[in-house]
Amino acid sequence: MGAIKKLPIFFEKLPGGGVLTTTLDGVLNYSRACSMWYLLFGLACCAVELMCTGASRYDFDRFGMIFRASPRQSDLMIVAGTLTKKMAPRVKRLYDQMPEPKYVIAMGGCTITGGPFYYDSYSVCKGVDHIVPVDVYIPGCPPRPESLLEGCIKLQEKIKKQKLADWN
Repeated sequence: MGAIKKLPIFFEKLPGGGVLTTTLDGVLNYSRACSMWYLLFGLACCAVELMCTGASRYDFDRFGMIFRASPRQSDLMIVAGTLTKKMAPRVKRLYDQMPEPKYVIAMGGCTITGGPFYYDSYSVCKGVDHIVPVDVYIPGCPPRPESLLEGCIKLQEKIKKQKLADWN
């Protein structure tokens, strides 16, 4: 009963008694961009910087980034470090288990191009984009936490511009 009495007062506080209108795309994209649940796939030294970003100094949570241990609850996968050919099927399997719409951030030179192992190692993948589609690339060896935060902001901007028909 108390909520019903407060509801008209809320509408009276809007400027000019107006009504807020938006599109379904706008509401869904805003809610998805401001509440990204991420799955960590840390493989080497970039994973340390990735964990640092989630700590109190850089605080991923202020952007709505919440860590999930299960791919079935995640909509963002952050791959950080040297991806070997032995680990590639696991990355693909975890990516396939994520619900749509799903996004991938490639963090670090080894993840993006194979890094210093590009020519000298037979066991290193030459980029995670050969395994799964990547939305944002964050270069560096290893990238700073500020770079990862900037990459997440770029991904949020990309999500806010999507159309509902683009999800599939």
